[in-house]
Amino acid sequence: MQVKKYMAPSMAEAMKRIREELGSDAIILSSKAVYIGGFLGLFKKRNIEIIAAIDPVSQPNQMVTKQKTKKLPVKQEISSNSTVTQEGNNESADLLKELEGLKDMIKTIQIASERHYPGKLQKIKDYLTEQEVDVQLRSQIMDELLGKWFALKQQSTDEEVQGWLEEALFEVLEKAQNGKPGLQKKYINIVGPTGVGKTTTLAKVAAETMLRHGKKVAFITTDTYRIAAIDQLMTYAKILNVPIEVAYNLEDLKKATERFSHYDFVFIDTAGRNFRNPQYVKDLSEIIDFTDEMETYLVLSLTSKQKDMEDIYRQFASIPIKQIIFTKADETSTFGAIFNFIHAHKLGAAYITNGQNVPDDIEKATSSQLLKTAFGDKKYERSS
Repeated sequence: MQVKKYMAPSMAEAMKRIREELGSDAIILSSKAVYIGGFLGLFKKRNIEIIAAIDPVSQPNQMVTKQKTKKLPVKQEISSNSTVTQEGNNESADLLKELEGLKDMIKTIQIASERHYPGKLQKIKDYLTEQEVDVQLRSQIMDELLGKWFALKQQSTDEEVQGWLEEALFEVLEKAQNGKPGLQKKYINIVGPTGVGKTTTLAKVAAETMLRHGKKVAFITTDTYRIAAIDQLMTYAKILNVPIEVAYNLEDLKKATERFSHYDFVFIDTAGRNFRNPQYVKDLSEIIDFTDEMETYLVLSLTSKQKDMEDIYRQFASIPIKQIIFTKADETSTFGAIFNFIHAHKLGAAYITNGQNVPDDIEKATSSQLLKTAFGDKKYERSS
């Protein structure tokens, strides 16, 4: 058996090195936090020390090194039938002594990025898989949880392990600005493909701005490809008692912006297909400055596949997207796409919607609210 000690600043980094050097069949013998460096006992850096091992018999396809063919002196032969290299003889001998007191752990603990984890952690891994969390993000989270599991000597309850998962996901979300829609610029541009609930979402955000914050708002729609979209927005405008203009071309849009120049906010409903055409974006930018005058929010449906979300995001990459609005949370049972998208693009979510009612069925997408959406009705007392 080949035994090796690793020292790394984090569990994830240690796991990466172990996989690269020993392979995915390696087993963890022990794991603990150690503190090194510092000055006068202060400012020490926390590291993770891991002892890992691999049985050479389980790796028949590995090439035999030149050192293995050399006959070692009797003093360098280990009674456990483990062979060590001459350079690492002393260190390996010490590590093999530790092995004697850790054999009971070998049966249940493995590095198993996509295979087996200790019982309670395996449930978490299965849950993340079921929720369609990206494999790399899933592996990163499981490495973090595995480190805590070892540090507490496998004595944690299901509730504690669940808490670790929520903390790890919360940290993923907190790397972006969530639940803090700006609405600092006059023109609020809502973009997205057909069928994601774009027009309804625009009406919900406008209603919140008008009813809760007392702002004067107006609507402009450039989505003239679908008559139903115009009729729908006109209905919302009538209910909210706000003016609306339909812009069939850029000249109409220019006139509409002039008419609504004294309003606090002008919400623009656009046709998603327009943004496939670079010329449309160029012409539109001659009327409205995307940077100085407009905030653009991209609407993504949680019923969409992850790949579809990525394709949609690329489609609108020609304009600056401020934040995401996730819709149709009530129409799906998998929420991995939320964590995947925010983790990949570091682009926060402004709102999340869970129904068709206006002005209800919309929440600011704080990190706590996104966790609540993913885990049910638990109460999350986190600041975000």
